This record gives sequence, C-alpha cells and structure tokens, in this order.
Amino acid sequence: MLTRRSYILLLSVLCLGYHARAQRAIRPVNFSQVTISDNFWRPRMERVQTATLPVCIEQTEVKTARMQNFERAAEKIRTGKAGKHEGIYFDDSDVYKVIEGIAYTLKTNRDPALEQKADTWIDKIAAAQWPDGYLNTYYTLGDLSQRWTDMEKHEDYCAGHLIEAAVAYADATGKRKLLTVATRLADYLDKTFRQANRPWVSGHQEIELALVRLYQATQQDRYLKLADWYLEQRGHGYGKGAIWNNKTWGAAYCQDDVPVRQISDIKGHAVRAMYLYTGMADVAAETHDPGYMTATSRVWDDVVGRNMYVTGGIGSSVHNEGFTHDYDLPNESAYCETCASVGMVFWNQRMNLYSGNARYIDVLERSLYNAALAGVQLTGDRFFYVNPLASAGQHHRKPWYGTACCPSNVSRLLPSLGGYVYAAGQDSLYVNLYVGSETTASVGQRTVRVRQETNYPWDGAITVRIDPAAMGTFVLNLRLPDWCRSHTVRVNGRTTTARTSQGYLSLNRTWKKGDVVSLTLDMPVEVIEADPRVQANVGKRAIRRGPLVYCAEAADNPADTSLTSATLSADTKFVAQRQPSLLGGITTIRATSPTGSFTLIPYYAWDNREPGPMKVWFDWR
Repeated sequence: MLTRRSYILLLSVLCLGYHARAQRAIRPVNFSQVTISDNFWRPRMERVQTATLPVCIEQTEVKTARMQNFERAAEKIRTGKAGKHEGIYFDDSDVYKVIEGIAYTLKTNRDPALEQKADTWIDKIAAAQWPDGYLNTYYTLGDLSQRWTDMEKHEDYCAGHLIEAAVAYADATGKRKLLTVATRLADYLDKTFRQANRPWVSGHQEIELALVRLYQATQQDRYLKLADWYLEQRGHGYGKGAIWNNKTWGAAYCQDDVPVRQISDIKGHAVRAMYLYTGMADVAAETHDPGYMTATSRVWDDVVGRNMYVTGGIGSSVHNEGFTHDYDLPNESAYCETCASVGMVFWNQRMNLYSGNARYIDVLERSLYNAALAGVQLTGDRFFYVNPLASAGQHHRKPWYGTACCPSNVSRLLPSLGGYVYAAGQDSLYVNLYVGSETTASVGQRTVRVRQETNYPWDGAITVRIDPAAMGTFVLNLRLPDWCRSHTVRVNGRTTTARTSQGYLSLNRTWKKGDVVSLTLDMPVEVIEADPRVQANVGKRAIRRGPLVYCAEAADNPADTSLTSATLSADTKFVAQRQPSLLGGITTIRATSPTGSFTLIPYYAWDNREPGPMKVWFDWR
C-alpha cells in the first residue's frame, strides 16, 4: 500500500513525464551560435586562451596529479594494479571545468593544439570509467566499496561537471566521445538511485543543473526526471556524512534542512545554494512546475534585497563560505567567493528565461562585471578566491589554489559569454547584454540575423542591426538596465517611444532587412547609499557608473596611500575620463570636493599594480 508521501512522489513523476515534453517559453541563443567582437570582452576571452587555460592545463598535468589520477584509475580498471589518489576528493571536477572552458574557447578561436589536448584528456577520462558507468578517481583509486557512503564526498558534483563539459564540447566540436561517457554515467546514476528508489542527497549541488543540460542536449526525459528526483530528495532527513555529522554545519549548510519547495531564505554555503537554485529554475522552466519557481523567487528576494553586496557578490562569511544573517555585509572581511558570483550569473539567467523579467539580467550583469570579473587578473593568469570590498593592502590574487574551483570556473565563464547575450521566444527576440557581437536566432519560425555595435560599458550608445530572412512582425526586447535613469531609442534614425514591459524596451513592428535600432543609455556617475540596516556602511556611500562599481586604490592616490581622506559629500563633483592606456583601457572617475580629490577605478581592475589599500565605501561628510 502506498504511503501518502510515496503517492505524492508517484504523482509528481507521472506529471513530470507529461510536462517533460514542454519547452521553455524563452530559450538562450546557444554560445556556439554567437560571435563576440566586443572591445571589452573579446580581449578577455582571448586571454583565457593564451593565459588562463595554459595555467589550468599546467596545474592539471604537471604541478598536480589531477590527470595522473585518471591514468592510474584506467590502469587499475585494466589490470587491477593498485594506484594511489593524490589531491582532494573533488579534484576531478576541475579537469571537467577546464575542458568546458576549452570547448567555449574553441568556438571563439579554433586552436588545433588546444583541441588535441582536450581530446587526449577525454581519452584518459573515458578509460577511467567502470563498465557499469561509474566514474570517480577518488574511489576508484581508494576503496571502491565505500562509494556512495558519504554524501559530502562530491561524487555527483564531479559527475555534474563532467556532464556540463561533455555537452559544451559536443556543441563546440561535434565530437561526442565525452558525451557518451557522460550519458553512461548519468544512466548509472539513474539506475542506482531514482529507479532503485534509494534516498540520496547531493552534498554539493551541481548534478541537478547538469542533468537538465543533458536533457536539453539529448531530449531523453529520464535525465530531467532524475534532476527533479535529486531536488525532491532534499529536506527529508536523508542526509548522511561529514556535513550532517558536523554540529557547526549541519543540513542547512548544504540547503538540506527543508524541502526545496519550502525554501524562503538564503543560508549555508553560497556556491552550493547558487547551484541548487539554478537547478530548481532549470527544472521549473522545462516542466512548468510553479512550486520550484515560487520558492526560488522567494529566496531571490532574500538574496538580492538583504544579502547581496553592491558588486553583486554574495557570501559574507569565511566561516561557512556563505551566509550569517540578513544585512550582515562587512567590507574588509567579505568572502564573496568568485564561484558564488559565477553561480549568480547562472541562476539569474535561468530566472530570466523562466519569467521573461529583465530584473534578473540586471543582477546577472552586476555580478558579471564586478564580483566575477574581479576574480581574474587582467593578465589572465592570477586569481582571487575571495573578493573583499576593502583591503589594507594584504589581499592579492594568486597563481593557483589547493582548492582550485575558482580558476577553473573563470576559465569556463568568460569564454561562454555568448550564451548570455541573446534569447528568443515564439515571437520575441531579447537582447540581454550589450556586447559587440553577431548571431542568427530563431524567433518562432523566423530566422533573424542580429548584430550589435557598442563601446559598453564605457558609454551607453548601442546599435542593433536587424536582418530577418524575410520581412515579418515580431517583438525586439532591449533590456533597460535598472541603473539607467533616461534613454532614447531610434529606429532607422527616427526617435521612437518604446513600450516598457518587465524591464525591457519592447519594439513590436514589422522588421525588414537593414533595419537599425539605436539605443542610448545615459550613464552619469551615481552616488549609492546602502540600506541603513547594513551596519558596515552606515554613514558611507559608494560610486557606480553604468554597470560598473568603482573603488579607490592607493596606486592612483599617492598623496594619501592609506585613503583616509577619500571622502564624499553633497558638494563632491565627478569627472569621468577615458584612460586608454591604463589597466587595459578604463574610464576613471575623479571625485573633487572642497576638502580634496581622489581617483576611482572600476572595482574589477583593482590589485593589478603595486600592492596597497583599496575601498569601495567612503565616509559621507
């Protein structure tokens, strides 16, 4: 006889089988279909190829044993010869993230040597997979009988990153060997857990969103069902292992304290939370399940309204790499892990695709241009793990970390930028990010070529050229950023009044080849005041221009290297000046008041010169 909970789960599975054939109302234009020519982003993407990925490859092959673990695992499977695992139990995931970064980079610039490197790695990964589909070097080289005994050990987290890498590599190259490995592993997981009705909670979320990507790539419903199954496991007391046994951490640390549909506020580890909410939004968008989106909307309000830094960074505490209580946003001790900011990009994109609301892209943009971008040095070969909003001069990027999730995450985020720029619906084309680029999108049954030209984020002039394959009527949605107070829109040179809907300027007209839309976003310097409940910033102000948050650094203010006199008041005047030879080409802001003046630079660019103090929030006199 079915228990009430078993009946509900059975009913949800049956409903999922029906809804899995539904499609998202809005879909992103795939990264592989977008060519980036932007003067701001293109050089950064190229540095991933010339600097970031070479560092990751060297660390993976030479300075650590990550690839050797796969070689040893393959040898053990082939001959039974014992091998030793070196490193941390989740190191496999970094290999997969680097392959994902290589995939995105190959789309931007085909590089035979880089592709050959990835192919060699993929051969080694495939050889390390057990006949039943299981793949994890930590347990293969350790005690295989202990697999799936500690939910904290990141087995399915690593599997998720493998799946994401496999989907991206197939998209970029057409090669499916890694995708075959990934589907075998996903099938193994499905048989081991969902089909066997064996309770399991992922100690570090990632598998959920990866399975949705696998479903989208293969259209096999079982992967979407498995993603949903993983989500429904949480909050029912199934968790076992190091996280749950730790009295300080407990189930809330990995968001396992309540069922996911009951989530109302952010808690625990920031990266885990971002990956969970991304997976929830992904499943909701594919299944039209309102319960997941209601929960993620509630927690989004909590994150953005009470727990997010002005830079778009999240996670204030080093103690749990996450959250403490609402409005606890210290500056110098801010954690703001780079991976959490990358997760904010993921989550907010999915929220936008589900809702069609541009406010989520506003947050995505803030996190991308500030907190996430600060995670990598301008040279592309040094990294921040944490991103404080003030420093006495002791905080610097490093060439690598023992836990290397942040460098490998940067290696996949930046070259995948094309996947965040455009989206399309049945009768709508969305321009979400203002990035010099070109794509051909499917808007319902129409094929539309679109090209952007802009010097964003340094100025707000954007030209969008529309070339439909045939004349037709659809809506062009241009995001109106939340920081913009005034704007103008012109179509073919004539000023137009566009309807504003959910944060977009919507132009509904019959489009023809050669149509040109000119959008100008006014971009003055803004003085920002924090919520008065943020104790760290009472009596302080920050500076923003367009999507960029600014900071003061000692390198630009030699007369006051401690920045003690860098204050703001109602009398402060600001001058923005383009500096093409400074820090890769930036716009600086000179703040001048009766008591003195100082220079500010974009927050993402700090700590790229000689060491010294930095701060984002300034005393208000």
